[in-house]
Amino acid sequence: MKRLFLSPLCCLLLLCLGCGTRGASRSLFHMDTFLKLDCYGTNAEAALDACQAEIVRLEALFSATLEGSDISRLNRASGEAVEVDADTAQLLRRAREMSILTGGAFHPAVGSLVDAWGFLTDAPAVPAEAKLQKLLPLPSAQAIQIDGTRITLDSAARLDLGGIAKGYCSERLCNIAREYGIESALFTLGGNVEAVGSRPDGSPWRVGVRDPEDAEGIVGVIELVDRAAVTSGGYQRYFEQDGTRYHHILDPETGYPANSGLRSVTVIAESGTDADALSTAFFVLGMDAAVALMRSAALDCDAVFILSDGSIRCTEDARFTANAGKDCRTISNS
Repeated sequence: MKRLFLSPLCCLLLLCLGCGTRGASRSLFHMDTFLKLDCYGTNAEAALDACQAEIVRLEALFSATLEGSDISRLNRASGEAVEVDADTAQLLRRAREMSILTGGAFHPAVGSLVDAWGFLTDAPAVPAEAKLQKLLPLPSAQAIQIDGTRITLDSAARLDLGGIAKGYCSERLCNIAREYGIESALFTLGGNVEAVGSRPDGSPWRVGVRDPEDAEGIVGVIELVDRAAVTSGGYQRYFEQDGTRYHHILDPETGYPANSGLRSVTVIAESGTDADALSTAFFVLGMDAAVALMRSAALDCDAVFILSDGSIRCTEDARFTANAGKDCRTISNS
């Protein structure tokens, strides 16, 4: 029996919204996940209308499964150049940069592996070893050639932007909210949360980091002001086959689900796009290598790591408070 399991709750849970302040909230399902949009201010409803329209537009560009999307057209182009939307070109440019920065731990051309495992279908399964070996090594980030809005993808490469697209989307929503004069908003896209300003009462937004062992529990709270927090975890999407669990975060080097000693990692950064890509990369790399990268590249981010044994480690400026009784230690990332 093989079945794909999806986490019913967000990996980051919103706590204590600013009740009593004029605002608007909207719950949606797009990008294969549940979304919650909260805006406060006189233009809150108009801002949410614009944000909802932007979500629909970006999904139609970035989806690997929608027939007419830019990503689908590139994957079918057999190495021919394709004219794409400016947002697609911008996202691919950043995805390529993040892939180079992380040594390929975040990889935008992981689509062939995702297809082999069937994670975008209702019937995922462990692929034959021979099939995986034919796909490896994956084409490098240089397989994506960008000339303005004209993109050429190596014929052997297949794009899947599931590890960065929601972060780009949340960043766009924050920019739209600011254009409407919104100074307090929070956008929750599955495991991605990004804040505009603080809560209406001036205090930081508080989001709970999901407990990998408890679908309704949290291990602690992160405070956010004008920052994004993105969680990647092996419990979010997985299937079980012959008594073994296989999660959806694939190691681009081995072709198998990443096995780095982590249950989850949450990255906090100013950019939702960067936080999204780095959370995927850090989960693949494991804590020690992730912290080493943060130091060597002087990355402007913080992280909360939940290790396989349930213990928690966070960087010095993560603004994370663990629940009572949780084993949490601070590590330096500088």
